[in-house]
Amino acid sequence: MKMRTWLWYMIYYLSTPATSGFLRTLPFEPPEKATIPFTPPIFVSDQPKVYPKACPGNTPMTRDQWCQYSLYTDYTSTVPDTGVTREFWFNVHQATLAPDGRPRSALAINGTLPGPTIKANWGDTVVIHLRNHLKDVKNGTSLHIHGLRQHYTNPMDGVVSVTQCPIAPDNTMTYRWRATQYGTTWYHSHIGLQTWEGVYGGVIINGPASRNYDQDTGVILLSDWDINTVDELWGQAETVGSPQLDTGLINGNNVFGDDDSSSQTGSRFSTSFVSGKSYRLRVTNVACDTQFKFSIDHHTLTVIAMDFVPIEPYEATAINISIGQRYDVIVKADQAAVAESFWLRATPQLSCSLNNNADNIRGIIYYEKSSGGSRKPSSLVPSTTGYTLTDICEDEPTSKLIPIVSKELSLVSSDFYYNENLPVTGSFNENSLFRWYLNGTSMHVTWSQPTLLDFFEYSGPGYLDGEPESQNNTQKERAVLPIPKADTWVLVVIETTMEAPHPIHLHGHDFLIVAQGNGSWNTNSQNLRLKYAAGTLPKRDTALLPALGHLVLAFRTDNPGAWLMHCHIGWHLDQGFALQFVEREPEVRRMFEGGSGSGGWWDYGRTMKQNCDDWNWYNRGGQVVETGAGI
Repeated sequence: MKMRTWLWYMIYYLSTPATSGFLRTLPFEPPEKATIPFTPPIFVSDQPKVYPKACPGNTPMTRDQWCQYSLYTDYTSTVPDTGVTREFWFNVHQATLAPDGRPRSALAINGTLPGPTIKANWGDTVVIHLRNHLKDVKNGTSLHIHGLRQHYTNPMDGVVSVTQCPIAPDNTMTYRWRATQYGTTWYHSHIGLQTWEGVYGGVIINGPASRNYDQDTGVILLSDWDINTVDELWGQAETVGSPQLDTGLINGNNVFGDDDSSSQTGSRFSTSFVSGKSYRLRVTNVACDTQFKFSIDHHTLTVIAMDFVPIEPYEATAINISIGQRYDVIVKADQAAVAESFWLRATPQLSCSLNNNADNIRGIIYYEKSSGGSRKPSSLVPSTTGYTLTDICEDEPTSKLIPIVSKELSLVSSDFYYNENLPVTGSFNENSLFRWYLNGTSMHVTWSQPTLLDFFEYSGPGYLDGEPESQNNTQKERAVLPIPKADTWVLVVIETTMEAPHPIHLHGHDFLIVAQGNGSWNTNSQNLRLKYAAGTLPKRDTALLPALGHLVLAFRTDNPGAWLMHCHIGWHLDQGFALQFVEREPEVRRMFEGGSGSGGWWDYGRTMKQNCDDWNWYNRGGQVVETGAGI
């Protein structure tokens, strides 16, 4: 299998209260000047402003408001100061689960699939204590909040081999971050394929919305699933090709087998509507290898947000949702005269990848009875017919994804530096194992030597001069692209001539989608200037590189750290389809200096070093063998 793909990076220099069964609320006094704890004074000017006043949120008729803020508040520069810390205790265990009725070994947080939903309000501080109980299966673990910028808290990003070592069995790591964005996302492990063994869950950060609604239904997590574990399937993935998975789940539930078969197992996700009410559904694709089309029979979806970005509302009968993406939709319960219950459908797009149960990944929406006995209808099984939809492997049209908060920019093509010597290819290596190569490198990093640990311990010249080289990895294998300058615009152009799509996710940033489509990318200075000046470019953290197409992204270097960019197909990520931007390295180094209480990252560094020491002690005999890319 071969692919001819090119990636250039070009640099242009510009000088509601939440509740949970696993939650405890404590008072928290934020720093006087800096939004993010442990930010050194030299960087205070880069931080969003804070205002010390909490509030109850909004109402069904005032969803565009949030305390003294609103939907139009620039959340990239302003964050409410709630003074609230929300604390969670997560325990990762091996478990036998049967999400589709067929028992299977899995990994789970607090014994459930998906794990508990993290709920907070815009501006809250969130603390998560993650305890590893995977001694029997000899797994390390970590926790990454997908799409959260982690503004000035890069050590909390939870990426093994980049921002931390694995958490060793019988050890705990505490993550602390500020909810500087609002909307919907998910958390997951970031070590190998562990996410798709079951280590994931939803995240809700309450804030304003671009359309009123009555009730929040919560997260709707769409995933794929197989009777075999992803670790068992990995051998096929790297020698033959991506496995065809058995089925899919909606919020950790589905059936397996035909509806009219006595051998059908499992149960479906269901939720109720009250006629006349409107509901917010937070639809999230957490799959390993499946793009979905989401729809509810006979109902219209009003899309109000993508990823962590509120957008101008638009209507659709179905939405395309790539792996890692989120869409918040409002559904009006106005179809009670048609039927008592309706199919909620997560339809795999077979032009992206195959699934053995593509027609039967469904949940149920039922209308509550207004009076008499049970409020459920006599039969929950719908008889409704779905919309006629086209199987296609693409994102929602960019023309519909107009952000509410936008900024006008005047950048032109000639302002960017082009480097055409950064190819991306896919091929089998000397061991006959398939690997992706980005910038001539299939990323391979070492669990015990994360990038940030080098900054904390190493006092040499750094990545800008081709160093450091760890004991087990050269810089080339780490796939590092240094971007040392602050307030720099980076343009990333990816083009592929292969018939395979890739959902591309960037950590630490929302990026602008400059272009996305079929064939190679062509533009001129005037077109680029007009598109930027219009202020309507979509902004998100995950977007699809179409098969035989291109994806052009732009982001600003306003967040120091080591940030991963990768394909979010699980197989592809573990086959090395990733790189890391080392952003504003001189500042990262300075933030690790100064000692405890200095306001920098010294305390983060000490925690990271202790975590790595614990991992190295646990694995001193080499009983845990690293496979794949190491992330």
